[in-house]
Amino acid sequence: MLETYDSTPAGAPGRLESAVEILGKHPEYEFIEPTPAIEEQILRAHSRRLMERIQGDERLSKMASLAAGGAILAGEIAVKGEPVFALIRPPGHHASEDSNWGFCYYCNIAVSLLDLRAKGLIDSAFVLDFDLHTGDGNINILGDDKKFTISNPNGNGDEQYLADVKRALDNAPDVDIIVASAGFDEYEDDWGSNLSTDAFREIGHLMYEFAKERCEGRRYALLEGGYNFEDLGKNVLAFCEGLRGG
Repeated sequence: MLETYDSTPAGAPGRLESAVEILGKHPEYEFIEPTPAIEEQILRAHSRRLMERIQGDERLSKMASLAAGGAILAGEIAVKGEPVFALIRPPGHHASEDSNWGFCYYCNIAVSLLDLRAKGLIDSAFVLDFDLHTGDGNINILGDDKKFTISNPNGNGDEQYLADVKRALDNAPDVDIIVASAGFDEYEDDWGSNLSTDAFREIGHLMYEFAKERCEGRRYALLEGGYNFEDLGKNVLAFCEGLRGG
């Protein structure tokens, strides 16, 4: 059993087990353990007040820093051209500079991208947030920066939704890397009651094609929502297969 850190659906026991089990059966996927993000990295995205508030809960702080560290590591690998999926919790796209909600504590996407830029590894990025809920934290921290483009697609059912994803990618500016806030709560048997498992595979494949054509193959994704724990694994696997070009 993976460690719990709070009583929310994102922190509940069993959230990641199906994904760990399914990915573990496929030798082409390697599990890599990150180190926690350090204060300097967190403070690029967040106020010291928010960070210190989270640090007041030792277990929560440990898990949130480790998730942000996983996002940083994923970005560092992806910038070399290798696809990466960060199977992390807690999620992050509802954490703004000075506030947080929606089971999120640090904005993993923002921490990761701002760290890559601080290291001189990227200058620009496209963020595809396909979670059921709009990533207001991503928007709050990155939205006013002209070097970052954020898209939250929508549409009823696979066909409309995938058309909106494709439209967003076709209209995107040239960037150095593409990253997804990968929420699986749009799934037909999850809160959103909207997308099939095959749709997640196709989203991954669209990212693969975009990265190959537009940003030297640089692509990665971070886990956000997804609360059908039993089916999360097969949906993550489908997305990862698409992200790898399958």
